[in-house]
Amino acid sequence: MVNDTIADMLTRIRNATRNEHKEVKCLNSKVCRGVAGILQSEGYINSFDVVEDGRQGLIRVKLKYGPRGETVLHRIDRVSKPGCRVYRKVDDLRRPLQGLGIAIVSTSRGVLSDRQCREQRVSGEVLAYVE
Repeated sequence: MVNDTIADMLTRIRNATRNEHKEVKCLNSKVCRGVAGILQSEGYINSFDVVEDGRQGLIRVKLKYGPRGETVLHRIDRVSKPGCRVYRKVDDLRRPLQGLGIAIVSTSRGVLSDRQCREQRVSGEVLAYVE
């Protein structure tokens, strides 16, 4: 039983990237699908799809690498944890790597990147920073 599915997903992606795997399977949940969607739209992974396994399902994430095999995803850090939630207003969201990285935020409109939060002027819980 996994208590924090988001941290589990981010750790699996981090470990698979370090070991240069082509894909990784993570547990399926609505928030994890949202995180995978943000990573895909921002260009950190190639694609993802949901694989049914008779239980809750799995998310298959296809990782992205550069033309010479270098990693696109350098760092991914969980910010808000079940024991200590971190909420930020739109104006207080920091820009990882001076805008080259992203912050993944869970809002009332779903899981969004920090850029989308600024465009839509919505705040929420900071899930992770990706660089």
